[in-house]
Amino acid sequence: MTTVATKLMSALALVSALLGAPVAAQQQPASQPELAESARQEANPALWKVSDADTTIYLFGTIHLLPKGIDWYHGKVESAFEQADELVTEIPEGAEAEAPALVVRLGMLPSGESLRTQMDADERTKYEAALAGQGLPAEAFDRYQPWFAAVTLATIPLMREGFDPSRGVEAELAERNRKLARPRVGLETLDFQLGLFAGFSHTVQKQYLFEVIDSLPQLKGEIDKMVDAWASGNAIALAELMNADESSPELIEALIVNRNKTWSAWIRQRLDRPGTVFLAVGAGHLGGAGSVQDQLEKAGLKVERVQ
Repeated sequence: MTTVATKLMSALALVSALLGAPVAAQQQPASQPELAESARQEANPALWKVSDADTTIYLFGTIHLLPKGIDWYHGKVESAFEQADELVTEIPEGAEAEAPALVVRLGMLPSGESLRTQMDADERTKYEAALAGQGLPAEAFDRYQPWFAAVTLATIPLMREGFDPSRGVEAELAERNRKLARPRVGLETLDFQLGLFAGFSHTVQKQYLFEVIDSLPQLKGEIDKMVDAWASGNAIALAELMNADESSPELIEALIVNRNKTWSAWIRQRLDRPGTVFLAVGAGHLGGAGSVQDQLEKAGLKVERVQ
């Protein structure tokens, strides 16, 4: 079975940018009371490390949005994070401030163009029905590129179900890191990440949009499976879920595989300097063939499972 969830989980790294857009911002879930302690779920997500004589780099896969009540910051993850000298994430501290301007530059169509006019009659009918199903007007994304409509359209129902970027793993790590007054390094810029989507052809972007539309009825169930696999530390099951989508090799290559190669090269270079690093990136990058660990092992480095 194929699923759009792999590409969506990578795209959810961009959710901070989407929250700067009017449509998504209006869909943020209302505040909810804290769960009772008995209702909280203890999670034990996977953790790896690669090291040499004077450098240790922990590799931790994150979920960009989490439902309320998952307690994952404890045990070996907490210990590794607390002893690190720096936090490394996909984008650096404060990058979110650039999001509104970047969305305008990279997410909007040229003046005079409209997303719906680029669809045939059947596509337009299907697209407008999907927006209506989310309580959105037909013109909601008329000024936007297909990739932006796709990511936002998929994010909205998840947020309504209680998945919240403010409870995502990166958000908590960033806040803890600020309190420790430690440096935070970004592997990429937000400009680069958004540019990946904007750089796809209109055909590929539109294909992605309609894959999202087709997946909406099953989307929460697919994400729930991924969150459960992540929370239980079942890296094999998570890799299988996140590598199930082979419908758009161009997207997978750009969003997952090529970035894994770049990040593994960064890790190899970072081993040349002493210290302890806690590197946290989307969990889809740390499982299966072509993963960051796979790239490191191909380069002759030993990657050890810590948790």
